[in-house]
Amino acid sequence: MTSFGSGQRAAGSGQRAAGSGQRAAGSGQRAAGSGQRAAGSGQRGPEACVLFAVRSAGALHRLLDVIPVFDGDERVVSRFTLVPGSDFDVDALAALDRSGARFVTWDDARSSAHDLVLTASPKGAIRVLSGPHVLLPHGAGFNKALPDEGSPRLPSGLDPHYLLVDGRPWAALHALAHGDQLDRLAEHCPPAAARATVVGDPTLDRLLASLPHRDDYRAALGTGERRLVVLTSTWGRESLLERRPELPAALARALPHDAYQLALVLHPNEHSRLGSYDLTRHLAPALRAGTVLAGPHEEWAALLIACDAVVTDHGSTALYAAALGRPVIGAYDGGHELIPGTPMAALLERAPRLTDPAGLEAALREASAQEVRKCADAAFDLPGESLPRLRDALYRLLDLRPRPVPVRPRPLPAPRRPAAPNGPAAYAVRTRVTGRRVAVERFPADTPLPIHYLAVESPHAGPRETQSAAVLWRRSRPAAGTPHSSTWTAGGWTARMLDDLPYCGTAAAILTPERCLLRHRTAGTFRVHVEPHRADGRVMRADPAAVVSAVHAWLASRPEPAAPDPVPVTLVCDVGTFSVRAVVTRADDSDRDHEL
Repeated sequence: MTSFGSGQRAAGSGQRAAGSGQRAAGSGQRAAGSGQRAAGSGQRGPEACVLFAVRSAGALHRLLDVIPVFDGDERVVSRFTLVPGSDFDVDALAALDRSGARFVTWDDARSSAHDLVLTASPKGAIRVLSGPHVLLPHGAGFNKALPDEGSPRLPSGLDPHYLLVDGRPWAALHALAHGDQLDRLAEHCPPAAARATVVGDPTLDRLLASLPHRDDYRAALGTGERRLVVLTSTWGRESLLERRPELPAALARALPHDAYQLALVLHPNEHSRLGSYDLTRHLAPALRAGTVLAGPHEEWAALLIACDAVVTDHGSTALYAAALGRPVIGAYDGGHELIPGTPMAALLERAPRLTDPAGLEAALREASAQEVRKCADAAFDLPGESLPRLRDALYRLLDLRPRPVPVRPRPLPAPRRPAAPNGPAAYAVRTRVTGRRVAVERFPADTPLPIHYLAVESPHAGPRETQSAAVLWRRSRPAAGTPHSSTWTAGGWTARMLDDLPYCGTAAAILTPERCLLRHRTAGTFRVHVEPHRADGRVMRADPAAVVSAVHAWLASRPEPAAPDPVPVTLVCDVGTFSVRAVVTRADDSDRDHEL
């Protein structure tokens, strides 16, 4: 049975006896596929130990996308180790712990024999590990060259400085995603190219396999019919977050909340560099405005599937979005890292550029009219084939036959549901009343745009915002489930708020997604029934809080607000990307007595 610390091969050989199909003599290993038990063990043990050597959380996430090649094979045992020397290795340990993988220390990994060593980074001391090494794709191609690392103007994935030891390649296999990458590797490092093969991209294949889950991802994010715009930032001095740290919050303040949802995808190195505490503190203005911050593992990819467009710097995440056909808008301010002629450079040349938040809607229209998949085609070959091809290559190195089971990418899990409604607690509201049609636009309270009034949610808004609000609303909560409880009724709470807040014109209790109790200071108390919008076999619901603002504006626009129509009134409310009908009638006791 293969194990750490026993049955080692000669250091650095990584080879079996030529043509024998057997492992090195004296190793205590059985012949591949022999079906014999290890001597004296009394039980069947694994035939191969595969070591996943990790330098950073980002590299780990790439390796985890490859794990399905060994699904269903009890002969293979996997172990993970952290390669020292990276500035971004802190989060890798936490990510390993979350994955449930078996971890071995670097000292144990270095002193043990391995049947295969898989890595997604050529940097660091990985080459001292024994066994055949496989270098897997780390990202969408080789688009950047980092200063002060390796050879000038060469990306590390193609740089002989990292790929050769004493003029010889240390990897037994260099897996690439596209034929052009093989040509570039042959140009810059011919010895490594001789051991390279094109297998495709496992991460892209996982994205493609997860496309049918788009509606599930959008439902988990609370996107609805809004346009989800994802901002992507790589790491380093030329990244979007470094160059334009104000952009996420500025976009959130400038876009109507009911028409757009914003999300931010950061390179895992940014999560590692800052830590979640400082990262969320730095991004607090954008997060308070409803921006979704994607987790660095899997969630970023689910957001690319869920989104309607991407705003990007020169990080290659946008190439995955382009491969999915998502419109791409550039927000890269230039520099020395992006290599001309690469797929990412070509994508940014084609994409419209975002210079300020006010230009986003025009840039979206321009980007939506372009076909960006051709740029992605230059980065990814063999879509859907990477795992079968990798499995064949890896099992040849293990001298094992793969199990006769299908190998498939694992669908991405749904993003985490927001702990609270993913929007601001206070909105700056603009309305336009035309008869019984009301258009509503809501922005975060600190928007620089001109507005009509403030609408806030109780109890989440601050005291100053609550005191200044023209509209105050509260959402009904589930029953406490405790033996002793005390709660407001909808009628009691709305009356109390108008008593306590002299500047508030409307207090509303949202009882269900389709039913509200609305108390206006002069016009009276109403039930508002919000009818969902139905079109093309879909049912679309607007945020009832936005409809409350529409009814408030309509009541305020009437020449005699104290004398409403004696019969039910139906308003058409334009909220975001569609319209809903709101039927306003006098409230009855069932509305007033509803427990909040």
